[in-house]
Amino acid sequence: MTAKVILIQSEGLGRGDDALGGMLMANFLRVLGGNPDKPQTIVFWNGGVRLLCEGSEVLEHIKKLEGQGVEILGCTTCLEYFDLADKLKAGKPTTMVKSVQAMMDADMVCL
Repeated sequence: MTAKVILIQSEGLGRGDDALGGMLMANFLRVLGGNPDKPQTIVFWNGGVRLLCEGSEVLEHIKKLEGQGVEILGCTTCLEYFDLADKLKAGKPTTMVKSVQAMMDADMVCL
């Protein structure tokens, strides 16, 4: 099996309409949770860390993935920048070193 890492950099998928991007992200995470093939790790950077925090509309999908053994990492610098460090509800805070290492250890990185 190929070790995969997914990098989520924002609250939505694609560019253009933010509401549509949010719907696409929710659908992506839901479908990923139902797929038998899972990534090893999902790294959340920049605005993507908001998805891991209190009030996130996709938190249940992320928690499901975490419960299925997917490592969920949220950029500590990003969490602190957005003043969300105390609102993290899924995954664990991580450093850039750990994020880069996860990507370098993977056979495939998906953006």
